[in-house]
Amino acid sequence: MREPDSLQPGELVVSRNRKWDGSAHWVVPGRYLGEDQHGWWIFQPANEFCSRPGAAFYTASDAVLLVPRTGEFVVTFYDETYPGDFRVYVDLATGHQWRRIQPSVTEFHIIDMDLDVIRSVQRGVFVDDEDEFAEHRLRMEYPETLVHAMQAECDALFLAVKGQEAPFDGTDSSWFMRGRA
Repeated sequence: MREPDSLQPGELVVSRNRKWDGSAHWVVPGRYLGEDQHGWWIFQPANEFCSRPGAAFYTASDAVLLVPRTGEFVVTFYDETYPGDFRVYVDLATGHQWRRIQPSVTEFHIIDMDLDVIRSVQRGVFVDDEDEFAEHRLRMEYPETLVHAMQAECDALFLAVKGQEAPFDGTDSSWFMRGRA
């Protein structure tokens, strides 16, 4: 289901990412903030436990996740408190699905498609993990229609992030304030 079922602000949302072959990827908890014309916003506060196979850590700063109404991606926004230099991290992804697992707890699932569009303080806007996409395309046997769709989506997102089009235009700042309130 592309849209969540009756989420309420403050509810726990656990984002579960997997790869095309079904293998586990990132698990990131957060609190639902609300929705706008862009989609659904989730606050991921500092000191939350995040994990994936082979890696686990407590987050060093707050982040805000946007699950878009349309498009084959999710985007994590970071502000100046983030110790790294990312400010926008777009994960190309498909298979968006929400699932309530108990009262006040919802899981959000996506299939991570490797490609990332990143806005970095040091490097500007760039596409990352093209090598991983090329490798997984063969090893995991991505359908050609999916490959073309992901490449087209990546190109469009690169231009949108570079051009600071909404929601990459500072829209996240009000959601950071809401999450920290």
